[in-house]
Amino acid sequence: MSQTTPLPRQSAPSGRRELPEAPFLAAARGERPARTPVWFMRQAGRSLPEYRALREGVPMLDACFDPEMLAEITLQPVRRHGVDAAILFSDIVVPLKAAGVDIDIVPGTGPVAAAPVRDLAAVKALPELEPEQVSKVADGVRLLVERLGETPLIGFAGAPFTLASYLIEGGPSRNHEHTKALMHSEPELWHQLAGRLADVALTFLRAQLDAGVDAVQLFDSWAGALSERDYREFVLPHSAKVLAGVADHGVPRIHFGVGTGELLAAMRDAGADVVGVDWRIPLDEAVRRLGHSGRAPEKIAVQGNLDPALLHASWPVLEAEVRRIVEEGKAADGHIFNLGHGVLPGVDPDVLTRVVGLVHEL
Repeated sequence: MSQTTPLPRQSAPSGRRELPEAPFLAAARGERPARTPVWFMRQAGRSLPEYRALREGVPMLDACFDPEMLAEITLQPVRRHGVDAAILFSDIVVPLKAAGVDIDIVPGTGPVAAAPVRDLAAVKALPELEPEQVSKVADGVRLLVERLGETPLIGFAGAPFTLASYLIEGGPSRNHEHTKALMHSEPELWHQLAGRLADVALTFLRAQLDAGVDAVQLFDSWAGALSERDYREFVLPHSAKVLAGVADHGVPRIHFGVGTGELLAAMRDAGADVVGVDWRIPLDEAVRRLGHSGRAPEKIAVQGNLDPALLHASWPVLEAEVRRIVEEGKAADGHIFNLGHGVLPGVDPDVLTRVVGLVHEL
């Protein structure tokens, strides 16, 4: 189990901006900035007409390796919505693709691996990621550092469990049956695979950090499929390796998963400074659960947690939900307003802009 010390204020390493007044970074440190910061997962994407126009005819992964395009896509929601943080336009399978794994993003499906990884030979055949293989991503980060002004930039990677699930299942899965079967029946093989994927994620995050990102988020999208016991035995050590491996950069580390209400304390124990919370439990209850983490009584910072579907509701309904979440977020030492998952493609972008304005007023 990772028992890290509280995140200190540090001078920015060479190449990283000094942003002492950024509300997002203050909240991530467990402080109360003058306004509640807000950003949205998947804020750069299909909800924006300017994104659809730029991406027309360009495959997703091609866009992720084009420094100018990924920088422009990352900037689009900052210009339009006035959010308090930008998140790098990328995908969790980018480092796998860069390393040489035969994986692609199939429109309407998601990441699909050409050959599922389910035995020792396949695990041993997985290539390691070298920093130069994601140099185009790092170049995009450097462009963003120049262009974002005072807005922090969040880098990210997929957590070992979620990456492993895509590789073992061969693509998205509802039940993760092959993953769970391998995890329990061949635990040694599982830990070899998860360990290799932790190295991939860590190399990817370090490349982004060296290029200047101001925070990182580790996405464990499918960890909610696990019990806390299984998470602590099979997943936590590998996520902890990733989060501990970037600790010396002195930036906030956010850990997020979907359906992880029962795992929040364990996810904090993995080394997170900020724990992302989906919409299934109130933030004040999430704070209570996080207080039972082995890392208590350190400051507790949370991120979340508006149900993305409610962006389609009437404004009075949506406004009431935003006000409730901001109020419940006061139970934490620091609160970053966000969704409980990503922006849905059909959302009216003007609604997102209006939500940002409301959060800033409260």
